[in-house]
Amino acid sequence: MVVGAGSWGTALALVLARNGHRTWLWDCLDSHLDNLIAERCNNHHLPGHAFPENLTAVHSFTPLPAGVRHVLLATPCAGLSDVLKELRSRTDRSEGDFSICLACKGIEPNTLTLNHRLVEQYLPGVPVAVLSGPSFAREVAEGLPTAVTIASQDPDVAAGFSALFHCEVFRTYTHDDVVGVQVGGAVKNVMAIAAGISDGLGYGANTRAALMARGLAEIMRLGQALGGRVDTFMGLAGVGDLVLTCTDDQSRNRRFGLALARGSAPEQALADIGQAVEGVHTTRVVCALAAKYAVDMPISEQVRNVIDGKAAPQEAVHDLLAREPKSELGTSWSGPGCQQAG
Repeated sequence: MVVGAGSWGTALALVLARNGHRTWLWDCLDSHLDNLIAERCNNHHLPGHAFPENLTAVHSFTPLPAGVRHVLLATPCAGLSDVLKELRSRTDRSEGDFSICLACKGIEPNTLTLNHRLVEQYLPGVPVAVLSGPSFAREVAEGLPTAVTIASQDPDVAAGFSALFHCEVFRTYTHDDVVGVQVGGAVKNVMAIAAGISDGLGYGANTRAALMARGLAEIMRLGQALGGRVDTFMGLAGVGDLVLTCTDDQSRNRRFGLALARGSAPEQALADIGQAVEGVHTTRVVCALAAKYAVDMPISEQVRNVIDGKAAPQEAVHDLLAREPKSELGTSWSGPGCQQAG
């Protein structure tokens, strides 16, 4: 069962179905579901990719269809709690256990909670994994080679989801750092907004490369503060996803930054993109977590200032460049704000 029929959820549902698995797909918008059912294609988000016979769009995901043991959640993070509440209230656990894989890249905005913690809160005892890495939905749907990370604290759960997705064009690597994989997948969206702003202002490749390098340092600092491991951020869910999202205009977060640099108001930029831009909520969450754990994240702070209308894009860049010079050695993950969260 795939919950969330945006571009990403649909692309992952296509991978599962093409791998021979009976797959159901649900979305919260009834009109969108009606189109999926009638057209057997997500013509709104991924036109031209017809559903295989074993992929079916349905009007409800609860109770889970008979025999379903794996649930993929690809909803925007702001709606994840509602989905988990629905699963808790309408799924009969006595009919058989199931496990959850989270494909949403962000952090719950109201409680500053990582997504796997929400699963533990609403569905205690349900095994959970997270899927992240450098992956644009359109390229996945087209069958272009893609590699992702699937992480779980239980290696059998990670291996189980990996087996469902792995194929010639969709390579999966298992991991056990659930926190690090999620932080990398979430915070890279903030850095993609920053990269879009920088490129939109015409600052060039040198600036973008410096921003990405220092952005990775911020991801590492926050990741360690929350309990992630440094080596995780050197992999697909860290630097891999960061490079992809900061450099290609398929990224909604990058396009959002480009629009801000052109002078668009955030609301207008979101309306023009027409899909969820997770980095907007994530920026505020990241800054709140940075304050809570005393982590220095100047790029994230300036992105927040631009989104909140406290600084023009040019002012934000100026403030970053005007910071006092410092040694690069050790600044990526050392310091008082980088103890692991309890």
